[in-house]
Amino acid sequence: MKRNIVIATVAVATLIGGGTATAFALGGDGETSAAGTSSVQPKDDDRHDSARDAQDDRDDSDDRDDQDDQDDREEDARDAAAAQAAKVSAADAIAAALRSAPGTAVSAELDDEDGGMVWDVDVLGKGDTWHSVEIDPGTGKVLGTHTERDAEDATEARAALKGVKGTAAEAAKATAGKGRVTSVDLDDDRSGKGAWEVETVSGKGAEGHWTVDPGSGRVTSGPTD
Repeated sequence: MKRNIVIATVAVATLIGGGTATAFALGGDGETSAAGTSSVQPKDDDRHDSARDAQDDRDDSDDRDDQDDQDDREEDARDAAAAQAAKVSAADAIAAALRSAPGTAVSAELDDEDGGMVWDVDVLGKGDTWHSVEIDPGTGKVLGTHTERDAEDATEARAALKGVKGTAAEAAKATAGKGRVTSVDLDDDRSGKGAWEVETVSGKGAEGHWTVDPGSGRVTSGPTD
């Protein structure tokens, strides 16, 4: 629509300036007179401007993509550095959480909370009770606990746990040789059969994704995000 408005404006300007625009209209006696509609071709400059605008938009989009990629790399580097600096391992964080909130740990993740890293451990308690326990990765102390009830999630978790070999802490220990463990999670999307999914990070920041076999406990390469 913007382009139509520009062309109409050029036509009017050409007529006023006495340019080369051609305009004809039929008079009352059927003769043709210089009045009525006009036909003006868009100038080459207009087409060039449109092409430049389109290229500028593409360049801006590429710049934003490059900046997003750079931001992701910087975030990954910070997470890797924080993971390597954590004195408390995933297995130790799980043990600390279970001392505070007894039950079965179904996940543990080294996460960024309010500008600082914490271990966030989800514990399935009695019935449909869930505990979210935050552990200091430097000292192993409990920073806080949040409790809620979710019957549906509890039922799904218990069904998945029946076919899983070992605990979340044992899964973390099994993959410790692959790198620094940053998360352990119960995968319950296997047609009712669960498995432990583990993420690690190397000293150079490379991420690893692993699956602990629900039967044998063997560690294999797992799906990436």
